[in-house]
Amino acid sequence: MTDSFDIAVIGGGNAALCAAITAAEAGARVLILEAAPKPYRGGNSRHTRNFRCMHSRPLGPLTDSYSEQEYFDDLIKVTGGKTNENLARLAIRGSEECLPWMEERGVRFQPSLSGTLSLSRTNAFFLGGGKGLVNAYYRTAAALGIEVRYEAPVTHLDVEDGKINGIEFTQNGTTHRVSPKAVVVASGGFQADTDWLARAWGPAAKNFLIRGTPYNRGVVLADLLEQGVEQVGDPTQCHAVAIDGRAPKFDGGIVTRLDCVPFSIVVNKDAERFYDEGEDVWPKRYAIWGRLVAAQPEQVGYVIIDAKSLELFMPSVFPPIKADTLEDLAGKLNLPADRLCATVEEFNAACGDTSAFHPTELDSVATSGLTPPKTNWARPITEAPFYGYTLRTGVTFTYLGLKVNENAQCSIGNRPMSNLWAAGETMAGSILGQGYLAGFGMTIGTVFGRIAGREAVAHAN
Repeated sequence: MTDSFDIAVIGGGNAALCAAITAAEAGARVLILEAAPKPYRGGNSRHTRNFRCMHSRPLGPLTDSYSEQEYFDDLIKVTGGKTNENLARLAIRGSEECLPWMEERGVRFQPSLSGTLSLSRTNAFFLGGGKGLVNAYYRTAAALGIEVRYEAPVTHLDVEDGKINGIEFTQNGTTHRVSPKAVVVASGGFQADTDWLARAWGPAAKNFLIRGTPYNRGVVLADLLEQGVEQVGDPTQCHAVAIDGRAPKFDGGIVTRLDCVPFSIVVNKDAERFYDEGEDVWPKRYAIWGRLVAAQPEQVGYVIIDAKSLELFMPSVFPPIKADTLEDLAGKLNLPADRLCATVEEFNAACGDTSAFHPTELDSVATSGLTPPKTNWARPITEAPFYGYTLRTGVTFTYLGLKVNENAQCSIGNRPMSNLWAAGETMAGSILGQGYLAGFGMTIGTVFGRIAGREAVAHAN
């Protein structure tokens, strides 16, 4: 296999496929090395729903317009300014031309979902979800003659003099080596290695759930970092959301996400509130709740709502825990009943006029004199039956990754490597210093996947 391929792409998700397709369309012989079995191909992209896209006028399923500056401002809000502005704007500007590119390669879109998402102007939703997108790209890859090796995890990249000389991977119990002209790494973060998470976070990480694929263990990332390839990002920063506590350890995906927080109060195991549940519209603030829950005792939180809020959000795959009284709900959630009732009573007393309540917009229906406050959607919890969910930290992907430049090129010793590029979650920390913006991971993967494919094939040629 030594000289069979111009380009090897490590990974099998959105970024990898965008890179592989771009390179193959330019005439390159491309190999994809996917660690997962074929039914589980696609990495975390299988679980995605949408793509955040800049546009100057209505585009495909997107309404109105969404400017570069508004997009960037939204990103700054969630990252607290911890971003590389040059790379962030590159991703944002590149997103507009990506949507028709995606459609031309078989991806189909649908109108935005109802509920608390409110994204018809900013995010294009995939028909069939992420699995539909992944399958469309694999069909395109097959038509282009791209070779895909499944259950073929990469174990080592041979780095010498600023260049990748060869790639070792295993398949069917045998070690293989390939020496392509160019390499694109798109193999995700390290979140599925819970020992690595625990080294970064401490023992609390053992209680985290992993929303996506169990195959993103950071083997390639660790191998390259150990050989001096430049890194970016904080190992404790990640895309972490609060998900249903009944979700499986791995691969629960998008259906375990809970969108009910804005219409609830959230308490810890002592039945005490700990943060403003109404801080902002959910697509901009949902990603902070994973870290908030991680900081609570036993890394668990509890959502409390009443009957009038039950239909305002997209339900989880699991039904809520239901009780006719708060005392009974506390018992079912293993919370101290007296403290939960007191917390709800304090919250209810702090609520004021709710006539301006609007579930999909910031409505300023806020509490008064309560710490922490609830600054929007603050309605008393009074209408039986009452409902509860447990919350756990669900990690989507980690931000420690490979540092890249505007050409998606990796570097070593402050010098660009001659034949190594990176795209997707494995380099997203170059842009995401903290926090997350709904649909932005797919933007990064698509834009930088295409850039990496373009640059890799230019080198190979």
